Amino acid sequence: MPRRRSSSSSSATGDRSGGSAAPRNRTPQPVRMRRRTFGDFVKAFFAFVALLVLVVGVPAALAMVAGWPLPSTFEPMKWLKAEVSVETFQNILIFFVWLAWAQFTACVLVEMKAALSGVGVPGRVPGAGPSQLLARQLVAALLLVGAAAASFTPGLSQWGQGIEGNQQPTAATAQQTPGLFAQQQEQAAGTAAALAEQASHAAAQAEAGGGTARQDDTKFYRIQPPEGRHHDSLWEIAERHLGDGRRYKEIFALNKDRTQPDGSKLSEASLIRPGWIMEMPGDARGGDLVEMPDAAPEVSPEAQQQIHDYARTGDHAQWGGGAGAQSGGDAHVSLPEQRPAPAPANPAPAPAPAPSAGQEHATPAAEAGHSFGLPEALLAAPLLAAGLLGALGHRRRQVLWQSAFGAVGGRRGMEPPTPEGDAQDVQDALLVGADPEGVRLLDRSLRGLAASLAAESRALPVVYAAWLSAGDLHLQLAQPAGKPPAPWRLGQDQTFWMLAEDDAGQYEDVDTAAPYPGLVSLGTMDDSRLLLNLESVPGIVSLSGSEADRAAVFASVAAELATNGWSDRMTITLVGFGEDLTPLAPNRLRHLDDIEALLETMEAETRQRRGALGAAGHDSVLTGRTGPAQHTRWAPQLVLLAAEPSAEDAVKLAELAADASRLGIGYLVGTGSGDLPGAAWEMEITGEGKLLAPLLGLELDAQLLPAAQQRAVVELFVEADPDRGPDGPVNTPPFLVDISEQGRPAVYARLVGPYEIIGLDTPDGERSALLHEALALLLLHREGVHPRVLSSALWPRGVTDDVREALLDRLRAWLGTDTDGTPRLGTDRTGRLTLAQSVVSDLDVLRSLYHEATQGKGVDSRAVRGRLLTDALVLVRGPLLADRPEGRYRWLTHEIVEAQLPLLVADTGLALSEFHLEKGRAEKAIEALNAALRTAPVDERLWNELLRATHALDDPARLTALAADLIGRSGARGLPPRTEALLDELLPAWRDAVEAAAAG
Repeated sequence: MPRRRSSSSSSATGDRSGGSAAPRNRTPQPVRMRRRTFGDFVKAFFAFVALLVLVVGVPAALAMVAGWPLPSTFEPMKWLKAEVSVETFQNILIFFVWLAWAQFTACVLVEMKAALSGVGVPGRVPGAGPSQLLARQLVAALLLVGAAAASFTPGLSQWGQGIEGNQQPTAATAQQTPGLFAQQQEQAAGTAAALAEQASHAAAQAEAGGGTARQDDTKFYRIQPPEGRHHDSLWEIAERHLGDGRRYKEIFALNKDRTQPDGSKLSEASLIRPGWIMEMPGDARGGDLVEMPDAAPEVSPEAQQQIHDYARTGDHAQWGGGAGAQSGGDAHVSLPEQRPAPAPANPAPAPAPAPSAGQEHATPAAEAGHSFGLPEALLAAPLLAAGLLGALGHRRRQVLWQSAFGAVGGRRGMEPPTPEGDAQDVQDALLVGADPEGVRLLDRSLRGLAASLAAESRALPVVYAAWLSAGDLHLQLAQPAGKPPAPWRLGQDQTFWMLAEDDAGQYEDVDTAAPYPGLVSLGTMDDSRLLLNLESVPGIVSLSGSEADRAAVFASVAAELATNGWSDRMTITLVGFGEDLTPLAPNRLRHLDDIEALLETMEAETRQRRGALGAAGHDSVLTGRTGPAQHTRWAPQLVLLAAEPSAEDAVKLAELAADASRLGIGYLVGTGSGDLPGAAWEMEITGEGKLLAPLLGLELDAQLLPAAQQRAVVELFVEADPDRGPDGPVNTPPFLVDISEQGRPAVYARLVGPYEIIGLDTPDGERSALLHEALALLLLHREGVHPRVLSSALWPRGVTDDVREALLDRLRAWLGTDTDGTPRLGTDRTGRLTLAQSVVSDLDVLRSLYHEATQGKGVDSRAVRGRLLTDALVLVRGPLLADRPEGRYRWLTHEIVEAQLPLLVADTGLALSEFHLEKGRAEKAIEALNAALRTAPVDERLWNELLRATHALDDPARLTALAADLIGRSGARGLPPRTEALLDELLPAWRDAVEAAAAG
């Protein structure tokens, strides 16, 4: 059994005594049973007398002296007319004395029943706070000398404490159950107070120079034989060793249903036997505890062996007996059981492995061992890479659109800068490592589950973690939630819901909120990828380790949360790090300078969310994400605090985090010491890249974003920032073609429209499609293509080195050599594949012609400009690779060129239209604009210019027909505002004319 850190247990449950654990006791002392003293018998005697007087003497005295105060007949009108005298007030006072006696007697009966029947905490008598407390103390003192009373009643030392204070919960709740909103608030308040008390005590110790006690080993207690009339009980054990008898439930949760040395099992808290062994929470203290494996020689070998055997049965025990036990769930994050792989129908070996779509991107062993200089951390982070790649593509498209419509400081051009050095390596690693299909399936599966549960009027279950394993998706629940909706099914036990990869394909996009936006990848374990739901953790998640290693984990978590595809609105607050990460997602990431600003911000956010949930009638954010209330969306707030907080700040964080999971707020906090008050789950990152969480049963290969790669990722986003101003990218193509007669290429590929190749023979066999796709990728990246980027584009599911090299050999042979013997497929100094200048595409020619017309010879010669623009527009035969086969060229989704081409064609058409309108050739201008619209049909600039050119013909009927055509194309969205304003200027009565034309 692995060693357990007591800090986790104590943090999870809270130290009710207000102190931290005592120093380790490596020399077990003889058992010291509490003997009943003469004082105990004196207290019991006086308690008996007091009970006799109050329960029997008071009513007897009232009956003899005052009698029954109420009239013997019921005549309300007579009572109202009667004179109010001193006797009337006496009767009212006597009536209230009788009422108080009846209430106290009821309290005594409730307390006696609870003590004698084995109920741990008796029920409340309405309105009887002080009376019930008095009754409890008297009954406790009376039964203190008995055999069983001490198991269930607090000692007389607690006299004077308020009954409300005695009913604080023993542990933070791991899952907030819908329908218990008021109880949750009470539990959260109690938990926060306990954590604050614990943290305050730790802070006082630190200020006094006291060290933190080490408690690395699991502690055990052996039930002692009876001494006289006294029998050992879980309440007394908890009172002696945990400081609070009410924590007996934690001991019970740790040991329930585990086989004892005599073969029996603990099933009820009140039924324990001498000789049984109890595993104790980590903060237990006291000389009669046995710590394993460091048991002292005083413990007999037989007892040591029994404890060792018992310890091996505890792997299934609930985490710490705290939050997980309270919720009825299992906070031990278990590795899901994988389905056996189906036997292949054809036993012949495949040329390359093909893991299932939807699982993490496969990296075969042959490739994994040789990364060609690419960052391994990003290659092993498929979901993070996919998120970053998608966000980067979106940012670059923003630049294009804003540039095209003059939104940023005038026309800046359409060519993003070509990354170099580390940025280029990181971009290639993103292209190789990304698994967009896995992100899409994860997103659709989770939203589909939420929609199905909402249709059945069921609440979302609390999910601690998600596992991606062999293409299947496993959700680990905080507690059983019944049968999942189809096509989900139960996994290895009642706390696992599983969705097979084949079934996940049934889901389509649905308009529902993301149910678990706080899921984030932490790493892999036995080829299964773990996503922890930071939003659901019942408290703080602490991360210890060296500062650099912690920073790599924090950066990975922040980057994935900021760019993932399975979340809606989200706010990630970075404290103590990550100011440079904000360009990744300025709308999601916010940076705060220090923890003081964090506490102020989160206190306000916590208050606001509690009030909003209460006003909406929801118990937690999960009930606000499905069903009729899903419009609220309840976006998560996740706090990443890299710097270790002070003891005082840790107290405040613990208070905020006590109710955080219900409010949709998660906290990941770094610590150098590994001991953070209020931490529900503890993790450690090692220098070898292992993420350890022993109490959760985890040992992961951590997902990291080291500092160098973090800087390179940020550089990619900064270079693509649409607000960079005049220093942004310029309109210079990456590759200019000699457009003169002397520059005729040896190999010419037509990509704009149907794919054609001139100058090469068509390859034979099934490899022809692969060779054509490889050449298209190289033509679209004249700066060079990394071999692994090429192989991941052609084989998204992974491929071995020998298959890739065989394809490259065939590609080299197919392309051949130039007249001087130089291979047309070469490599640059970085090992990237490049094409010779004699291999050209029509897109290269189109870019070169437009560049020469607008920035070269065409600037000074109107005739040259017109000829170049006309030649450029003739090259346009349709969209990029218009006839590409189904299922291939999926890498184009990551390419900016599919957004560049329509804008380039539109710019060419607009320039040629302007060229013709300067000479009054409106028909020629309309012809040029219509040619551009075939490739860029939604470009508003083309339609506006077409309206102007048509207006120049002075033909209202034709202009009206064009307006009607525009309205038909715009659909339900209607005309864009600028187009509508232009029509108002060119054809004021266009609305009536269009309606008349439609009616005719």
